[in-house]
Amino acid sequence: MRPIALACSFCLGLATSAVGAENSERDDTVAVSMRLDDQGHGVVRARTEIAASPETVYKTLLDCDRAARIMPGVRRCKVLSTDPLGQIREHVVRFSVFLPPVRSTSRVTLEPNRMIRFTCVQGDIRACEGAWRLTPIDGGRRTQVDYDFWASPPFGLPIDLVGPMMRRDAPAALRALRRECERP
Repeated sequence: MRPIALACSFCLGLATSAVGAENSERDDTVAVSMRLDDQGHGVVRARTEIAASPETVYKTLLDCDRAARIMPGVRRCKVLSTDPLGQIREHVVRFSVFLPPVRSTSRVTLEPNRMIRFTCVQGDIRACEGAWRLTPIDGGRRTQVDYDFWASPPFGLPIDLVGPMMRRDAPAALRALRRECERP
């Protein structure tokens, strides 16, 4: 058996496959749900509040130097180009030691201090789209962060393998974003 197939089989055995129905969780700081849409894409929604201004959260999300501390598995973040509509960014992510790194190039549309939208345009993830929405609360001293994301699995992997990773990584990213934004 090829090494990647063996690794995928092993991971499938470890993964929980409660992805088919809507699967929600809420801890004291992050609410997250994961489901499949009618095209078999994994759909994640997550929300948290951060004790920092929308401007701070926005700048932190766009800082490639901090990406690896915020997004689980990010090995590289690079802005390839900038134009009046936004940016083209490349990320290389390692979701699991059993899977090869995933390269994704996205068109990022920016609404300063309010929203960051992204759409996959090239790479291992054939289709994805998402947004970070930033809503000021407490007079702008705090920010509600809503993260919505859907994606097709990379490399033709089954969603039963990828879905639990997406569900695991979304709340981890929001907690890490909060830590980065609330640092003194």
